[in-house]
Amino acid sequence: MNRREDRGGVSVEMAIAVPMVVLMLFLLIGGFNYSRGQIAVSSAAGSAARAASLQRSPAGAQAAAIASAHANLDSRCARVTAAVNTGSFQRGGQVAVTVTCTVSTRGLTGVGLGGSLDITASATSPLDVYRGVALGHREDR
Repeated sequence: MNRREDRGGVSVEMAIAVPMVVLMLFLLIGGFNYSRGQIAVSSAAGSAARAASLQRSPAGAQAAAIASAHANLDSRCARVTAAVNTGSFQRGGQVAVTVTCTVSTRGLTGVGLGGSLDITASATSPLDVYRGVALGHREDR
């Protein structure tokens, strides 16, 4: 085998391999950051559902869930929305909260790519059977 035929082979291999390794690195970083965001939103949904379940009225539950979601995610998200389902807000019932966080993809991979991504999580929290719920009148026990 002649050495002249092999000249420049390493350069071609590096020109192909280095961009692939960098791309894989960016995908790994992006996946890690997306997973961190998903965990944060899931935790915020759980906290919001718990805060809502501690309230005595559906209106109070709505306000507490929204305040909790914003308190947990305002520093991480461009926009935070919380949908609260108080349809079964009664003794032994439950309250469900769905939190959506809009994150900029600019910081996801560390490269200035534009765009945004919505991360959504839901959580349900039971209402205590042995507590009163404000309904405008005293409940029979």
